[in-house]
Amino acid sequence: MKLLQIDAFSDRPYGGNPAAVCLLDRAVEESWMQAVAAEMNLSETAFLHREGRGFRLRWFTPTTEVDLCGHATLAAAHALWETGFVPTTTSIQFYTRSGDLKAERQQSWIELDFPAAPVVQRPPKDPMIPKLEAALGVIPLFIGESVLDYWLVEVASPEDVEDLKPDFAQLAQLPCKGVIVTSRSQGMRLHSGRQGDYDFISRFFAPRMGINEDPVTGSAHCCLGPYWGRKLKKMQLLAYQASPRGGVIRVRRDAERVILGGQAVTVLEGMLLA
Repeated sequence: MKLLQIDAFSDRPYGGNPAAVCLLDRAVEESWMQAVAAEMNLSETAFLHREGRGFRLRWFTPTTEVDLCGHATLAAAHALWETGFVPTTTSIQFYTRSGDLKAERQQSWIELDFPAAPVVQRPPKDPMIPKLEAALGVIPLFIGESVLDYWLVEVASPEDVEDLKPDFAQLAQLPCKGVIVTSRSQGMRLHSGRQGDYDFISRFFAPRMGINEDPVTGSAHCCLGPYWGRKLKKMQLLAYQASPRGGVIRVRRDAERVILGGQAVTVLEGMLLA
């Protein structure tokens, strides 16, 4: 079975977020997929096989299956087009635990049609808030949560986002799958040297899912898109995820959906022998 490693949300090798993509010829056992994901030891490994007019798609971290993953979906679409499984002029339909997802090529970019995951504010007197503040080492401007079981934390500046040094052991004790830390960034130069007309930046931490920091997180932008779109009164946004690898995401709000745009580069291709 063909296996590729693809750097998603990047236009160059060794940037963005790496994902493994396993192109299957049939459905396989869940335990085997989990074992392969642990062997790959990347934040996500995607498994897909033909089903009806599209492809059944599942995502696994090294320790568990997840309901939604943006960068591994981007990588899966890139793999299908690059290997010739699907003509480059044809859109791709994925059947997943989060419903039907669609991928389309827009020149060198790939657009993913994902469900929006709006954020609602957590109660100000929530006893978990002091623990979150201690784990992050910052004072939030806003704390919310989404249906994806992610907590979204807005802080005062891009520097606060980039300078974060979370206590992952404390973060892992919080009752959520992941924590998004974000700030507005229009017109501001980032510590990383990146300069662009980014509307907001973010980082994503998920130690409970076996991922201390995810390099670039598509599913987090299903929360960030509606949040910043509403605050900035914009339907289209440009985002930067400020992990050490970094990545650029286009975000477009579309009713109850979020259109995520990104680029991808294949860095490894081979065959699974067992």
